[in-house]
This record gives sequence, C-alpha cells and structure tokens, in this order.
Amino acid sequence: MTDAAGALKQAMTVIEGAIGAALVDYNSGMALATLDGPGGFDLNIAAAGNTDVVRAKMRTMDMLGLGDGIEDILITLSSQYHLIRPLTGRSGKGLFLYLALDKGRANLAMARHQLTKVEAELEV
Repeated sequence: MTDAAGALKQAMTVIEGAIGAALVDYNSGMALATLDGPGGFDLNIAAAGNTDVVRAKMRTMDMLGLGDGIEDILITLSSQYHLIRPLTGRSGKGLFLYLALDKGRANLAMARHQLTKVEAELEV
C-alpha cells in the first residue's frame, strides 16, 4: 500500500508523458497532494476546476437514474490528455486522482491501465 505522495510519485514515474498529478477531494475542491513535472501548471487550480467536472457528471448520472459509477473521465486537449479517476474504495470515497499527460509522449491506454494500478495500491 502507498500513501498519497507515493502514489503520485509512482504515477509520474511509471506513466509515460505524465506532466502533473493530484489527489483531490471533490467535496471541497481541494488538492490533498500534488506533484508536477516539466512544463508544470497550477495543479490547485486544475483540482478545483476538475471538481466541477466530477460533480456535474455525478449530478447528470443521478438525474438520468444511472446506477453506474464513473471509471474515469477523459478530457482531450490539442496537446494534452487529462484523466480524472474517482476512487472506488471505501476509504477513497469523495476523492479522485487527476493526471495530466503530454499527448505527444503518452500512450492513453497504458496511462489508464497504470492509473488503475496506482489507485489499487493507494491507501488513504
């Protein structure tokens, strides 16, 4: 099992093209831990903004009566991928992992796979 700082370090190390990672509380919009890489940007602003994305999707799913959970949310920019992965474990309720990737260097399928592994090893 890995703590938040260790999980983010693992994500930044093993996921090719990672440029930033955060563990975020979507109830408050606060980043509990952040780790940025080359060409870093303000992960606290990204955490707050992506909290709105997660809340909006959860509200929409509720209004539609979908009993399903969110595996991940992908936002594709012209030069980046942004992955949002709500934690599914009991201790991670209300939290999500956020990962920004350089689109030119990242393999999206592998990034999703590796982020799933990071989540599995994360102990909150």
